[in-house]
Amino acid sequence: MNAEKRDHLATILISSGAIFAGILVILFLLYLIVEGLPQLSWHFLTTASDSFSTNGGIRDQLFNSFYLVVITLIISIPLSLGAAIYLSEYAKDNVFTRALRLAIEVLSSLPSVVIGLFGYLIFVVNFKMGFSILAGALALTILNIPLLTTNAEQALRQIPYLQRQAGLGLGMTKWRVTKDIVIPAAFPSILTGVILASGRIFGEAAALIFTSGQSSIAVSYSNWNPFDPTSFLNLMRPAETLAVNIWKLNTEGLVPNAQAISSGAVAVLILTILIFNICARLFSAYISKKLGK
Repeated sequence: MNAEKRDHLATILISSGAIFAGILVILFLLYLIVEGLPQLSWHFLTTASDSFSTNGGIRDQLFNSFYLVVITLIISIPLSLGAAIYLSEYAKDNVFTRALRLAIEVLSSLPSVVIGLFGYLIFVVNFKMGFSILAGALALTILNIPLLTTNAEQALRQIPYLQRQAGLGLGMTKWRVTKDIVIPAAFPSILTGVILASGRIFGEAAALIFTSGQSSIAVSYSNWNPFDPTSFLNLMRPAETLAVNIWKLNTEGLVPNAQAISSGAVAVLILTILIFNICARLFSAYISKKLGK
């Protein structure tokens, strides 16, 4: 067999494998969405869950999921961006920098359940936060810092060094070059990574079982006082998310239609994560088109 035939055969095998894997993923997603779509309705999305009645919905779990995404990003973006700026613009190649990169790589490979157990011991028990939104957000921050840091560092490194030299040649300080030239140029890629990380946070369950809890108290959506225990903005209340609710319904659900509610919640979860990913890609394409003009 000559080189051309081997290349043709390798192309066929690789393409077939990719197509087969893609079809499996698409069929899996379609099955879950089709199973859950009949359960979706405005009543289902805007009604509180009920542990014993068949008329419950996912209102509180859906809000808790989005609220956790917002709080986690508020905490993790400044930390991740600061670490990325240091590693990309200021860090020298020494033992400390190599150890820091190794720590980020190790942290990114840890299972989320390990992060959840760590969050339970530190935030829930030692810091006496109890099962709360804040404890869950801190656990998710630990889980997402490596991803956000790596993405932001890569985005900063993609900016040509000539742009930095031009700023320095004009008498700008290194921090001003970073702040006014490098970060704005890398902002589209950084924001795309943030949107993708949001999808991961939204679908997380294992870490939140041990930190934000597996139940939700009755809250008032008209109470805007974040220090009131009944306010929907209170950070110290337990908050069952959509992913945790799906796990709970399939393991210990008591309602007769637990499977139907779970299927509907899965469809909402998948569609929301798909929206996160589509928005990230559309935004990236839009920015690339703008910069290309």
